[in-house]
Amino acid sequence: MIFNIGFYSVVPFLAGVMRDDFGMGTLAVGIVLGARTFAQQGLFLFGGALADRWGARQSMIAGCLVRVVGFLLLAWASDFPLFLLGAVVTGIGGALFAPAMQSLVASAAELPIALKGTKQEGATHCAAARKNHRSTLFTWLVVCGEVGAVVGPLLAALLLKTGFDTALLVGAGVFAVMAAVFLCFLPKPHRGAPKTAGGKTSSSPAPGLWSCLKEKQFVRFTAFYSVNLLATNQLYFGLPVELERSGAGASALAVVFAYASVLTIILQWPIARLMRKAGPEIALPVGFALQSLGFASIAVLAVIPPPSGLSMFPALLLVTGLALGNMCVMPMAMGLVLEFAAGRPTGAYYGLLATAGGLAVIIGNAVLAPLYEHAYTPSITALPPWLLMSLFAAITATFIRRFVPNRPLRPPKPFVFLRGLRPRKVPG
Repeated sequence: MIFNIGFYSVVPFLAGVMRDDFGMGTLAVGIVLGARTFAQQGLFLFGGALADRWGARQSMIAGCLVRVVGFLLLAWASDFPLFLLGAVVTGIGGALFAPAMQSLVASAAELPIALKGTKQEGATHCAAARKNHRSTLFTWLVVCGEVGAVVGPLLAALLLKTGFDTALLVGAGVFAVMAAVFLCFLPKPHRGAPKTAGGKTSSSPAPGLWSCLKEKQFVRFTAFYSVNLLATNQLYFGLPVELERSGAGASALAVVFAYASVLTIILQWPIARLMRKAGPEIALPVGFALQSLGFASIAVLAVIPPPSGLSMFPALLLVTGLALGNMCVMPMAMGLVLEFAAGRPTGAYYGLLATAGGLAVIIGNAVLAPLYEHAYTPSITALPPWLLMSLFAAITATFIRRFVPNRPLRPPKPFVFLRGLRPRKVPG
C-alpha cells in the first residue's frame, strides 16, 4: 500500500509536468513514460531471479533505495536526458521490489499451514487449507494496493500545490523510510540456508533464471494470463478515447478511476472468497469472460451516439467488467504460481508473469493504436479496437483452464527459519 502511495503521488503527474512546466513535446513525453514502463515490466523476470538469489528482504530494500535515486534524479531534471534517466531508474526500482514482495507473501501464505499441519489432517485437507490461506493473503495484497492507488493521487493534490519537486522529495522520503523498516523488521535468511525468497532449504529444486522458462505449462499459462494486464492497461490507453467519443471529456477520467478503485476495495474480498470456493478452473474463465463482456458492451455502444445525460455510461460498463474480471483472476493466478514452482523459489516465476504482461501491453497497444485513431467519433470505425480486445479476453477465457496445474501441491518442508534461531523441526 505504501509503495503504491509513493508511486501514484508522483508518476501519473510526470507527463503533465514535462509538457506544461518544461515545454516538452508529445514524443519526448511518450518516450520517457514508455521507457519507464519497459524498464519495470521488462525487467521483472530478472528482478524476480535476483530475489531468488539475494532473498526477498535484500531485493525489497534495494528496490526502495533505487526508487529513491530515481525520484531524486527526476527532482534534479530539467531536460530530456535526465527525465529519461530518472524514469528508467524508477522503473528498475519497481522491478526489484514487486516480484520479491509477491514471493515473500507466497512464503507467508505457506508458513502457517506448515506450522498447523499434522499427519492426522491428511494431504487433501492441508492442500485445501494452503490454497485458501494463500488466496486470502493475495486478496489483501490487491486491496491494500488499490487503497494506495486511491490515496496517492489525493496526497499528490496536496503536495503539487507547493510544486512537483516537493512531491518527488516526499515520495523519495517515503521509500527511504520503507527501506529502513524492511532493514529493521524483515527476518534475515538463516546462514545455513540459501537466500531464497521462499525460505526453502538446500533440498529444494535448484533455483535459477531459466527454471521457470523450462516449465512449458507455466509459460503457456503466462501467455494467456498476460491478456489481463493488457485489458486493464486499456483504462489508461483506450478509456480516454472512449470518454472523448462519448462527450464526457478528459475531466471524467478521475471519476472513472475513483469508481474502479472503490469497486475493487468493496468487492475484492467477497469475490475472492467466492472464487476460492469455485476453484481456478472456474474463476479464471469467469474473470476473463467478464472482461470480454465489458469490451463487447462498449464495442456495441461505440457505434451509436451516447445517450443524452448518460455520456459516462459506456465507460462505466467497461470499467465494471474489467474490475470484476481482475478481481476474479488476479488473486487466483498469484496463488497458482506456487503450484507451478513446486517448491522452487518463486521470484523468477512472479517476474515472468509480470514480464509477459508487459510484453503483451507493448505489442497489444502497438496493434490497437491505429485502431483507436478511428474511435473518437460514434461510427462503425469505432468498433474494431474494442471488438479485438473482447476477442482476446474470450479466447483466454476459453483456453486458460487447460494450463492450470493439476498436480497436487508439494507439501512444504518441515523447517521454519526465524531470525536469530536455528532451524527447528515442526511437529508433524
